[in-house]
Amino acid sequence: MVVVDIRIELKPGVADPEGQNTKKALELLGFKNIKGVRSVKLFEIDLDMAEREAIATCEEMCRRLLANPVIHNYKIELK
Repeated sequence: MVVVDIRIELKPGVADPEGQNTKKALELLGFKNIKGVRSVKLFEIDLDMAEREAIATCEEMCRRLLANPVIHNYKIELK
């Protein structure tokens, strides 16, 4: 079995309203000196296959569903 992390984040320059709202909320709670907050999605996927096949499968998952290539970058890592 292989465990794979897929990290999906917005490309630079793409608006991140979730990150902006989180920053504002943290500041309202008294947290200071926050320069920025960016939201990131992390999927941990367990696969019953070889590592090379798992990476290829996760690439396809990102292309077909998990990431929008216009606004997202993604990174796949074996755990």
